[in-house]
Amino acid sequence: MISRHQQLRYTWRELHAEVERAACALLALGVTKGERVGIWAPNCAEWAITQFATAKIGAILVNINPSYRTHELEYALTQSGTSTLILQGEFKTSNYVDMIGELAPELASDYSDALNSARLPNLKRVICLDAALALPGMMHWETLLAQSDKVTNEELATLQARLQFDEPINIQYTSGTTGAPKGATLSHHNILNNGFFVAERIKLTSEDRMVIPVPLYHCFGMVMGNLGCMTHGAAMIYPDEGFDPLTTLQAVSEEHATALYGVPTMFIAELEHPEFERFDLDSLRTGIMAGSICPIEVMRQVIDKMHMKEVSICYGMTETSPVSLQTQTDAPLEKRVTTVGTIHPHTEVKLVDPSTGAVVPIGEKGELCTRGYSVMLGYWNNVEATDKAIDPAGWMHTGDLATMDDEGYATIVGRIKDMIIRGGENVYPREIEDFLYTHPAISDVQIIGVPDEKYGEEIMAWVKLGEGETLDEESLRDFCKGQIAHYKVPRYVKFVDAFPMTVTGKIQKFKMREEATHELGLK
Repeated sequence: MISRHQQLRYTWRELHAEVERAACALLALGVTKGERVGIWAPNCAEWAITQFATAKIGAILVNINPSYRTHELEYALTQSGTSTLILQGEFKTSNYVDMIGELAPELASDYSDALNSARLPNLKRVICLDAALALPGMMHWETLLAQSDKVTNEELATLQARLQFDEPINIQYTSGTTGAPKGATLSHHNILNNGFFVAERIKLTSEDRMVIPVPLYHCFGMVMGNLGCMTHGAAMIYPDEGFDPLTTLQAVSEEHATALYGVPTMFIAELEHPEFERFDLDSLRTGIMAGSICPIEVMRQVIDKMHMKEVSICYGMTETSPVSLQTQTDAPLEKRVTTVGTIHPHTEVKLVDPSTGAVVPIGEKGELCTRGYSVMLGYWNNVEATDKAIDPAGWMHTGDLATMDDEGYATIVGRIKDMIIRGGENVYPREIEDFLYTHPAISDVQIIGVPDEKYGEEIMAWVKLGEGETLDEESLRDFCKGQIAHYKVPRYVKFVDAFPMTVTGKIQKFKMREEATHELGLK
């Protein structure tokens, strides 16, 4: 593992020792099997060490989006019942210490035993990766590791041997159409196998060196990246805390990387960087582009200019660990840019008529459903949402409309849900709508996605104000800042008296999209 921005380099033996040290330290701290350990940080060595250490002791890692603000953080910590939180001091415009301090002001004082927070009653321990910014009630990472000598490696091995493959190991929050995010609960079996099979399809070996600029809090980073590399002995290379096209290109060139991951917007930023031509990318062989549909011209440039002749496309969702379909490295170019590939080993896919549940013929549109080892255990403490997503026969209903050709290649053609994909981030309108409803001037609000050249889609809010109320675009955005993630803040705002509706009173978002696209001159 190589974390370039931290100037840290580990052999597999060294990484193993550091993971065992962290695992023993967490046990010494009192973390037990099944407890939730949150990690709220950008990409760094400690993120991966925590991922592996929690797996060794059977604790459940809760991935917290580094873009979260106080409103979202409080929900994730409370809903998951997180008892231990590991956090970065600050990153970009986010001061994590200030935000958790706002939610748990008790951290301003040192305490001898467990934290006793009125607002976060489950939270007992907070570990800060930045000693200079830590509050008195926080433990520093190095202080945590110093606890490791209280538990022997033999005690750790005995505990690890009792763990079962299908026990929960990870909770990842995915925004829900009903407003509140849902915690997809994943097992060792789910994510370890999925990381393995994703890497198998790109023919990863111990000779490969993979640059991972995608966030570790996503399945893309921690499963397809970390676990894909770990199961094949390939090097994991983190170019920076967050994505930067320049540091990514530098990492590929200077580390002689053979594989590179990213969403299409990342590859576009790399290709368009003014210094692109000065980097030697000849070592690249493969990689994965996922997160949203890849434009054909971008794929051609990635193959030709970045030498990624065996680049692969993936399709999936957090709830399926994440990948269900993936292109082969030797698939024809047309298949690699117009489809999301073929089914993964040991999983099943079917396309069904959303209204009847009947399987549709080849070539016809249907809702994509998948079944197999990769389907999540369920949504954490949310039986109702789980039952809506996974039917009694074990099929995960994705909400995506797709077609499949007679060679087994699937193409995503639309979404039953109104989900917006902005630069690889899944954004669910209802979550933003529910938040904006809390503004005293807003009577009603609808969120839609409109086309955007850079991000694929951008967020637009249609706002209906209360009688006699006033509000402008900037004030609305200011209301969002610090409360919801930056990528969820509407770029466009339209104030209206009414929304287009059917005769039965259902809002027609497709008409809103058509009208907005025309008015804004988008395409």
